[in-house]
Amino acid sequence: MGDVVNLKRFKKRAEREASAKQADANRTRFGRTKSERVLDEQRSSRAKDLLDQHRIDGEDAP
Repeated sequence: MGDVVNLKRFKKRAEREASAKQADANRTRFGRTKSERVLDEQRSSRAKDLLDQHRIDGEDAP
């Protein structure tokens, strides 16, 4: 026979691990300084502008 497992402990441990994983994701997502957020926004804006500059619109478009 196998070992007896307390389901409450197992469920609580699983909840704690899921909560820790969510907290880690939130830290990476929201745990940045204002200057880092501004710099990231500037980089994405610059990349979007460069991509738009190379867009083919009008009669030349295939």
